[in-house]
Amino acid sequence: MTSRPTRAGHFRIGIDTGGTFTDVVAFDEATGEMLTTKTPSTPSDPAEGFLAGIDKVLALAGFPPGSGEAISAVSHGTTIATNQLLEGKVDRLGFITNAGYEAVLEIARQSVPDGYGNSYFWVKPDRIVPRDLVKGVEGRMTWAGEEIRPFDAEGAREVARWFREQGIDTLGVCLLHSYANSAHEEEMRAILAEEHPDAVVSISSEVLREYREYERSMTTLVDAAVKPKVSAYVRRIADRLAAFTGSRPFDRLRTAQGSTGKGTGVPFYVMKSNGGVLSAAEVVHQPITTVLSGPAAGALGAALVASVAGFDRVLTCDGGGTSTDVSVVVDGEPTLTTEGSVGVYPSKIPMIDVVTVGAGGGSIAWLSPEGTLKVGPQSAGADPGPLCYAKGGTEVTITDAHVVLGRIPPHLLGGEIPLDVDASRKGLEELAGKLGLSVEEAADGVLEISAWNQANALRQITVKRGLDVRDFTLTTFGGSGSLLLCRLMDVLSIPTVLVPPNPGNVSAFGLLTVDVKNDYVQTAVRLASELDAAEAEGLYDRLASQAASALDAEGFGPDEQRFVRTADLRYFGQAFEVRVPVPDGRLDDAVLAGVADTFHAEHRALYGYDFAGDDSQQVEWVNLRVSGIGPIQRPKIRARAVEASAAAPQPRTTRPVCFSPREGYVDTGVFDRSALLPGQQVHGPAIVEEFGSTIPIHPGFVARIDPYDNVIITREGQTSEKGSQK
Repeated sequence: MTSRPTRAGHFRIGIDTGGTFTDVVAFDEATGEMLTTKTPSTPSDPAEGFLAGIDKVLALAGFPPGSGEAISAVSHGTTIATNQLLEGKVDRLGFITNAGYEAVLEIARQSVPDGYGNSYFWVKPDRIVPRDLVKGVEGRMTWAGEEIRPFDAEGAREVARWFREQGIDTLGVCLLHSYANSAHEEEMRAILAEEHPDAVVSISSEVLREYREYERSMTTLVDAAVKPKVSAYVRRIADRLAAFTGSRPFDRLRTAQGSTGKGTGVPFYVMKSNGGVLSAAEVVHQPITTVLSGPAAGALGAALVASVAGFDRVLTCDGGGTSTDVSVVVDGEPTLTTEGSVGVYPSKIPMIDVVTVGAGGGSIAWLSPEGTLKVGPQSAGADPGPLCYAKGGTEVTITDAHVVLGRIPPHLLGGEIPLDVDASRKGLEELAGKLGLSVEEAADGVLEISAWNQANALRQITVKRGLDVRDFTLTTFGGSGSLLLCRLMDVLSIPTVLVPPNPGNVSAFGLLTVDVKNDYVQTAVRLASELDAAEAEGLYDRLASQAASALDAEGFGPDEQRFVRTADLRYFGQAFEVRVPVPDGRLDDAVLAGVADTFHAEHRALYGYDFAGDDSQQVEWVNLRVSGIGPIQRPKIRARAVEASAAAPQPRTTRPVCFSPREGYVDTGVFDRSALLPGQQVHGPAIVEEFGSTIPIHPGFVARIDPYDNVIITREGQTSEKGSQK
């Protein structure tokens, strides 16, 4: 244990609250030391697990309970919005749009998932707002923002009263072309404040200021759907943290300084899906930006670890208690998208391109009406949790299958949480009886379905986008992320897997590596031949001014602020765009032509062709974007010397483990990861255990420890790591 530092207030803490565990990493800004721990999540009051995690990690540094003075800042990642959408727990919403366009959600994009070959079997899912809760209001703007029909204020009042009488307290407003002129939406919001003051309202011109009515409507409604729960959650956490650290209560932060910037005590930031963080006082007004908050932090943390280790093409696989999140990293940077979705809900906001599937440790195994075995997306979460938690759970989960097969120990967190193996076995015996299988076959079947669910998610972000999955290294992390890595290597023919140190805490670590970041967008559809450089520069300047104001409020001075400009371009007539960088500095015709050249190259890289040099095909600008960035100090990942002469590692103990029902249980060595040295190898079958996670190494696989204490898994006899190592 480290002795207590003499100077307080220099521990920056990252906390990732998942469905089962709360992961905590503390970074000592004075010494560069990092401390990690985990504590059970407390779904009934997440603030309890949040503060328990802070006390626990500070205790590792020698501080007594309640030592809030030791903290310099807290960054938080949460899955509350993600899990709400994944599990479809969306309360009744109302939707207000233009009269005559009330069917926009029903029409959607008239597309069938997986192509028209699926059209016979596909059933349109329920809309996020049923048709009877959609109301239209008269008034119309043109695409250029000119009013051609005045807003019907009296009709708007009738709509507001109707929603109040129906008890619909959460509303989304999306009017045509409000990205160009938001006057009608703002008038609608003002009327709602008068006629239905208890309503929680999201308007599209604040949520997503770009065109495409369906996507903008859906994004606005998702923002409204998660706003009550996310806002209450963030406020509760912020108030408890303020009391813990002696800072201002949440509701006084904005009146005191306008934000939770650096002068208000201990800054409290929340992770956004775009790869940045934002102060808690601001994020309650942008709750949709927290969708995929935890997964985004995990992707960034894993990207940094893999890049330092020498891997530049990486797939990340973050397995938690409720879901598994996967993403692509190229040249050390996770890919970004504005075409993402969570579950069945599209969200057209800038986000790290993460695909989420309901395949976590708490995912429930169940039988369909036809009697076939299914796994997820329903989850037992942390409370009541899997059967082996002995907290009232009644259904078999993925964790129960692992513990019965011996792949995880009969306890979690180094013995802090004992597991009831007999309860898991009884549950699997009942499930196996219904399937006509042995207990081991049923448990293996649960894990096989889970592995294929994860593999299909990885295919979705690679094969479906023209990438060869075999060219990537898989990085697994999260409490359950590494349990099926050998099976994923077989299913996908992946040559190499990297498991970072403290894999259960990678998302919390990632929170300490990200900057404060805000994104601003303005739709401005122009042919490249008609785009005026001065007009484009003016639009970028206005977006940059908005970004600068937000960074000022966050406590970043002008000398610290950075701005990144991008644009969405397409060939005239195309339906979708390609995002390309726009250089800093003054824009002129030559710079704009260079952006078009970059677009041609990116289009060829994505689709295999371009129209550079073809005068019959015109380039069209669609959206202009600016990201405002306030940089922070990142932890450094340090290497250890490789012990070339180190003796072969010895297992701490052995236990029976079933890797294949056909082979049955085999006596398997169990290794402490903390005792393994760089350069050492562990040959399967073996189990590598540490505080927050377990790595089952199947027969035919070998794990080696690299200089950064990563576990690198390959097949026996494999000598190359194709396409992954720099």
